Amino acid sequence: MRDNANDPLVLSDAILAWYDVHARNMPWRVPPQNRRAGQMPDPYRIWLSEVMLQQTTVATVKSYFEKFTARWPTVRDLAAAKDADVMAEWAGLGYYARARNLLKCARTVDQDYGGAFPADHAELLKLPGIGPYTAAAIASIAFDLRHTVLDGNVERVMARLHDIHVPLPASKPILMEKADALTPADRPGDYAQAVMDLGATICTPKSPACGICPWRDPCTARAEGTAAGLPKKTPKKAKPTRHGTVFLAQRADGAWLLETRPDKGLLGGMLGWPGSDWIDVGHPLPEAPPPCAAEWQLIDGEVRHTFTHFHLILHVFRAQVAIGTKPETGEFRDAAEFKPTDLPTVMRKAFDLAR
Repeated sequence: MRDNANDPLVLSDAILAWYDVHARNMPWRVPPQNRRAGQMPDPYRIWLSEVMLQQTTVATVKSYFEKFTARWPTVRDLAAAKDADVMAEWAGLGYYARARNLLKCARTVDQDYGGAFPADHAELLKLPGIGPYTAAAIASIAFDLRHTVLDGNVERVMARLHDIHVPLPASKPILMEKADALTPADRPGDYAQAVMDLGATICTPKSPACGICPWRDPCTARAEGTAAGLPKKTPKKAKPTRHGTVFLAQRADGAWLLETRPDKGLLGGMLGWPGSDWIDVGHPLPEAPPPCAAEWQLIDGEVRHTFTHFHLILHVFRAQVAIGTKPETGEFRDAAEFKPTDLPTVMRKAFDLAR
């Protein structure tokens, strides 16, 4: 029996014992008791969940994941899907480059790997949209290979466990070294999920529940009273504010004028309203030619939305147009075929304001 509280094997044993009792119920996860009985996770479901969870909360992802897997239950089903259908189902999850890479990756797995994700970290890294974190997560969780997973939850746990005060992102190599030292050869997939669960439910950003933590005794930051302030982060630069204009035209038969945005750039491949570029400076109403001749009315109010690197203010014009109107850009979509939920969040906000 190991009795050194700081022994990596003691630490991994302790958190695995905790996970066996307290593992969160996730629609993509195989519970630890089932895994010990021989049931392995579906790599497709692990990959899909990890892509969805990038920059998005578990609570938000669950419903999207369940809809995706009901409609496309295998990676080959997803590979055969229409781009527009996938982008519509993705609407609201944000970071739309992930959806484009999702399709590229599914099609690569289908065409180059026979519809099965490779059980090899180096091969996983070759797939579109899969970086070091996602490759490690799939390799460990789906295939039980010993690879170290370092997400925001794990960074916080490691920073507190070892009382590391170097701010992020400079501390990432240190935190990875600490996390790797604790990753066991036995049950690395369950261990990865255990540490992530610990960060999400106990070692939380604010008010960590140290009293019920399985790593309470060896945690240096708890002993030093510094846990609540870790991990430290380098202050971010203030986000600039950009302005833009969108035009919402509805035909007399109820059809709406929409465009598919270019594949590259923000909201790439998504449905949207015709409008101007988004600019940092200048007139608060950026000039852009309307997509068709009409009596355009500026709607009172404005749409505000925040992206990763900037805030956006959209000014919304609306017009009713006649049947037979020929737009300069975009095309009319019948009212029966248009669902506001197919729009990315910022474009849906514009629709809500105009409506």
